[in-house]
Amino acid sequence: MDSKSTALKQLPPPIRVELLPHDPQWAGQALEAARALQAALGKTLLKVHHVGSTAIPGIVAKPVLDLIPVVSSLAELDARQAVLETLGYVCRGELGLPGRRYCSKDDPMSGRRLVQLHCYAQGSAEIERHLAFRNYLRRHPDIAKAYEREKLRCQALHPENSHAYSDSKDAWIKRVEAQALLDHRRIN
Repeated sequence: MDSKSTALKQLPPPIRVELLPHDPQWAGQALEAARALQAALGKTLLKVHHVGSTAIPGIVAKPVLDLIPVVSSLAELDARQAVLETLGYVCRGELGLPGRRYCSKDDPMSGRRLVQLHCYAQGSAEIERHLAFRNYLRRHPDIAKAYEREKLRCQALHPENSHAYSDSKDAWIKRVEAQALLDHRRIN
């Protein structure tokens, strides 16, 4: 296996867990990133969803945009990997989640993580899961605030390691996500 193939399977290095108050500019930044992706990927890209904490008003978030580009097929996306790289993304393959393509973009000057792409083919159940969670927290500010408390608790445990931080809040997310999916399916 060559070094490029190996790099595709490695997690990006953990980053310091910086939680900031919600910034209304994140929505505009997500839209700008989505437009750049659309221009670069053309008909391969069907839609881009802004997910993660930066998409939930009123709670703290790491200042890293999480986007879900929905593509016509992962094979088409894989064939356009070089185009993503010209936009500054490092493509890392599935990273343990079958059916996903993960890419991250860091600021070239500071090294600060800016954007994470969680790319899925149209019809993937993972898209529904992410949107259900986001929408549930948007509709239930009390649960969003409980999530904020969980995020702050996990940050206190793992302030310098974003991977450990994410792992430590996983059980809370899965519990709420199950309710969010039930709610989502009831509404839709």
